[in-house]
Amino acid sequence: MSEKLQKLLARAGFGSRRELEAWITAGRISVNGRVATLGDRVEETDLIRVDGRVLSRHRKAGPRRRVLVYNKPEGELVTRSDPEGRPTVFENLPRAGGGRWIPVGRLDVNTSGLLLLTNDGELANRLMHPSSEVEREYAVRIYGEPSPDVIKQLTEGVELEDGFARFDSVVDAGGEGTNHWFHVVIREGRNREVRRLWESQGAVVSRLIRVRYGPVILNRALRQGRFQDLPPPALKALLDAAGLPDEPEKERPVSRRARHKPQGRTARPGKRRR
Repeated sequence: MSEKLQKLLARAGFGSRRELEAWITAGRISVNGRVATLGDRVEETDLIRVDGRVLSRHRKAGPRRRVLVYNKPEGELVTRSDPEGRPTVFENLPRAGGGRWIPVGRLDVNTSGLLLLTNDGELANRLMHPSSEVEREYAVRIYGEPSPDVIKQLTEGVELEDGFARFDSVVDAGGEGTNHWFHVVIREGRNREVRRLWESQGAVVSRLIRVRYGPVILNRALRQGRFQDLPPPALKALLDAAGLPDEPEKERPVSRRARHKPQGRTARPGKRRR
């Protein structure tokens, strides 16, 4: 059975569908000796090359699906490299094992908290796509105490430069002195959307922490800069939120290298790589 080229490559762990569509447009992918184009469908028997390298049958099957929960500190970038040499989240992650880590949405450099990363590009695409309407919850610290009219406006909606936006809910979480905390929920992942919504009402955001993505809640015991694998029950809930079936692990062909590779130690969950 054929499937879209970018879907197969996403399952193989090369990146999200959006990233791979850009690769196809740039001419980095070929199918049976012909430069691929958007809309191409492929089968398991097709000869696929990525940057000139043949995609093996083992890689086509895709790696074992994994999702990491990472507690991002402020000051780290969600990018693979930075020209200015600033730290990135990828410096603290384990190897993805046959693919690469794909961030599910992004957090700006001044935002901390829950960041999901997966080696399954199709899962990442489903979780980020606006049609899935997966909830994102943030803890926001505001200077001052916004009036009830401001809260009402933020839940009814505001016209931003890139379109209409609103919070699904705004819950008062208390505070002391000039700082006040709120928990807000949105269903989109537009750039700096939470900050821009508050700023549209003249409010100043002094702290922003993502505490939930869909059914996954940030574990308070997970220290900043550390990660942990999402356990099977939580992974199933996340797949349900993305509208993907929780299929049993397929038997995948074992590569010759893996067949003869001696077993080594595995890193403890949450341990930083240096």
